[in-house]
Amino acid sequence: MKLDFTDRVVVVTGVAGNLGIAVANAFAAAGGRIAFVDRSPSRLPLLFPQLAGSPDHFIASPTDVTDERSVAVAIEEIHENFGRIDALVNTAGGYRAGTPLHETPLGDWDFMLNLNARSVLATCKAVIPKMLQQRFGKIVNVSSRAALHGDAQHAAYSVSKTAIVRLTESMSDELKNDGVNVNCVLPGLIDTPQNRAAMPDADFSKWVSPEAIADVILFLASDGARAINGAAVPVYGRS
Repeated sequence: MKLDFTDRVVVVTGVAGNLGIAVANAFAAAGGRIAFVDRSPSRLPLLFPQLAGSPDHFIASPTDVTDERSVAVAIEEIHENFGRIDALVNTAGGYRAGTPLHETPLGDWDFMLNLNARSVLATCKAVIPKMLQQRFGKIVNVSSRAALHGDAQHAAYSVSKTAIVRLTESMSDELKNDGVNVNCVLPGLIDTPQNRAAMPDADFSKWVSPEAIADVILFLASDGARAINGAAVPVYGRS
């Protein structure tokens, strides 16, 4: 099924990351008008050469997605530029190897929770009022397979990704009667240069590509997913 996002305005956070790049390119190829949100937007023209002179794409000011004020400024810029926001895709986030829970500094705990969960809350808080005004919107959050169970030395990461699932479910229950669909994806190991370097002996063919995850995100942001609310969709490849 070919998905058409012509004239739809799509906000992508963490857009300079491996998944963010794949998601932005997929929406652009489907006709979407992309709002790029990143901490260091100066690098985006190199990653997305199609930005040059394009009225269909907009780069927001440097944005710290864990800071409510910074996010609010970026979303207002985007809304002023396009006049609406139809979809929000939260790819911003990250991973930090952990320690046994009893040895984990609270600063490391806060870092993971802020980067992965607080960021979703901040961006959704800024975007949802716009979507409620137009009575239409799609939000897709990126959690992880790690959200489903805890592993040794990964507690902070796992909890932060579990929080995204619970946020998704709660927002969906609050918004599904107002024309706003909220869902999330649970990627397994993503085939990125960084992960290949960290696990050189692994079978990369079993990992899921950023482009495959982007395809699922596009569907969840499309009209075809209008009956899906609060889902956490596994995207594991063959891992």
